[in-house]
Amino acid sequence: MKIMFVSLGCDKNLVDTESMLGILRNKGFEFTDDEFEADVIAVNTCCFIHDAKQESINTILEMAEHKKDGACKALIVSGCLAHRYQDEITKEIPEVDAFLGTSSYDKIADVILAVLEGKGYNCIDSADRLVRTDTERIITTGGYYEYLKIAEGCDKHCTYCIIPKVRGNYRSYPMEYLVSQAASLVEKGVRELILVAQETTVYGVDIYGKKSLAELIKRLAGIGGLSWIRILYCYPEEIDDSLIEVIKNEPKVCHYLDMPIQHASDNILKRMGRRTTKQELKDVIARLRENISDIALRTTLITGFPGETQEEHEEMLDFVDEMEFDRLGVFTYSAEEDTPAAAMPGQIDEAVKEARRDAVMELQQAVSLDKSREMVGRVIECLIEGKIEDDNTYVGRSYKDAPNVDGYVFVNTDENLMSGDIVKVRIDGAMEYDLIGSLC
Repeated sequence: MKIMFVSLGCDKNLVDTESMLGILRNKGFEFTDDEFEADVIAVNTCCFIHDAKQESINTILEMAEHKKDGACKALIVSGCLAHRYQDEITKEIPEVDAFLGTSSYDKIADVILAVLEGKGYNCIDSADRLVRTDTERIITTGGYYEYLKIAEGCDKHCTYCIIPKVRGNYRSYPMEYLVSQAASLVEKGVRELILVAQETTVYGVDIYGKKSLAELIKRLAGIGGLSWIRILYCYPEEIDDSLIEVIKNEPKVCHYLDMPIQHASDNILKRMGRRTTKQELKDVIARLRENISDIALRTTLITGFPGETQEEHEEMLDFVDEMEFDRLGVFTYSAEEDTPAAAMPGQIDEAVKEARRDAVMELQQAVSLDKSREMVGRVIECLIEGKIEDDNTYVGRSYKDAPNVDGYVFVNTDENLMSGDIVKVRIDGAMEYDLIGSLC
């Protein structure tokens, strides 16, 4: 049996997909990228915001056509959209044969085999179930970096976010389990581990009674052959001295922190259910930069939250200008069903949301160019990810660059480099988001 997997959404979803691929490989399935020859098609979905939901629906509809015209005998839908909208999908897209919820992906083989035998078998376990599997994941990122999901779910309940309802409460994976997973990935050639969760900063509180991210990082750093550890999704109010110290003092930890703040107006932050004020955000940013002078800070913002005034939007612009984040992304507010924010008064027109987003990104582009120019003349390490065909230029990433969301370093050299090499590069030129350098 040949199976084709489509993985949508976030890096945490990708970890689930890779785990399912590993389970299926152990059951004797083969894999294909050609939907026309696939006996089974599985779509791992996302429903975090409207655009992600629409992408998932469109992909399911596209794959459903192969139940009519292709070799496909079974169409499986897993992940957030399946967990939340099983009844609606069943009604609107009858070609879907089975559903797997967010906490049921370890049962993928059982579900597929049941469908192929003509049995109905949907599996939507409680969102609070914690899936643990010793099956080795199939790496799909290229092999030199990988995501390590250290926890599931979230307890924050921001007013715009549906994640706690589809992913459950916060559940940390035990350190021994994570270190074992990480060691297995490094044995396969992974050089960079990227720690992810809905929130990484409160890792361990539920099972160890205290924040344990710093301790986990120290244990991961002891794995031989691992070069970089990168930390994503840190809530600003949870960043403590132990985390700052381990970033500063552990050589394998990239001086990089992804810290989504969402807004800078105290009024909007309160309406969002966030647990920081603008001054507290300034304080934590100052503390990070004071202790780690070369730290690269990435953040995420939302424009057009219900009730956001033009003055509050301009307050966010002033904050972005003052804080000079190294990396920044912006989403327009998406009203999600069953969230408090969706029922708030003062919903804002899409055109206004988009105009405000564009204004933030235009400002950030200028900030990013200044930041890039400051790198010219410096020598930094880069992880090589590939080569531009017919050119003596390689594509790499620095410690400032997380894959798929940040920029690249284009490295000019006549030497032969291999993907996965970590090399020293002198920066010779700068663009808004990318750098140009030469091998030292």
